Amino acid sequence: MKNTKYSVLMSLYYKENPSYLRESIESMLQQTLKPDEIIIVKDGTLTPSLEQVLNEFANEPCLKTIPLRENKGLGEALNIGMNYCKNELIARMDTDDISKKDRCEKQIKMFEENELLSIVSSSIMEFEVNTDKVKSIKRLPLTHESILKFAKKRNPFNHPAVMYKKSVVLQAGGYKHFELFEDYYLWARILMNGAISANIDEPLLYMRANRNMYKRRGGVSYFKCIILFKWHLRKIGFYSLLDFFLSALAQGAVAVLPNGIRMKIYKVFLRTDAQGN
Repeated sequence: MKNTKYSVLMSLYYKENPSYLRESIESMLQQTLKPDEIIIVKDGTLTPSLEQVLNEFANEPCLKTIPLRENKGLGEALNIGMNYCKNELIARMDTDDISKKDRCEKQIKMFEENELLSIVSSSIMEFEVNTDKVKSIKRLPLTHESILKFAKKRNPFNHPAVMYKKSVVLQAGGYKHFELFEDYYLWARILMNGAISANIDEPLLYMRANRNMYKRRGGVSYFKCIILFKWHLRKIGFYSLLDFFLSALAQGAVAVLPNGIRMKIYKVFLRTDAQGN
């Protein structure tokens, strides 16, 4: 494998859990192919306990924090952090998830084997308490053609497990505000620009998933966000009118269901059982 350098991009705000943050940072520092730098954007004033965790890693030469005076939101914070990333390849990471040790090595290998690739994500493992008890696995289409087709219905990449080329993201205009759908909006614009993509079938990241996660994906306000976003994808030409109706109706219907039923639909139709994985 070539001596490919890459950056890790994270955004942190005051509501995050200090223990989760520590685990997240450690998982990136322990990568088999170590990052050249880890950029953590402090999105507004943090709690003393979060600052304490960051201080624990003060002697790590690759870790750099970018303080913001006020909370900007995830998309804008990532845009700011991206400007500080010196490498073309950037691995996204959330401050409450855990990457497998070989996550970045396997993604880098994909980029080295196909120089046309601009974005690579992977399957993810969802857990509640600890990574020894994975509840389900979220898999996505693997090839560029199948990703394009899937993107006309749902988000085609697992954002916390994404690695992308900085230049391609900047060419598409970076993250732009669209409530709850900033990452999907970015992927749509990247794909419209002709970027080549892939997903790795192997789960390379542990993602925390509990009832609150499914609850955030429901309700009238979430339903409205779905309709507004998908209609916007129709306006910019990413969705056809048929794409809009099929996608908005399917996802919107799930959003207005009771949380317990919505959880079952996600786990039966949109996830695979983790048993044996």
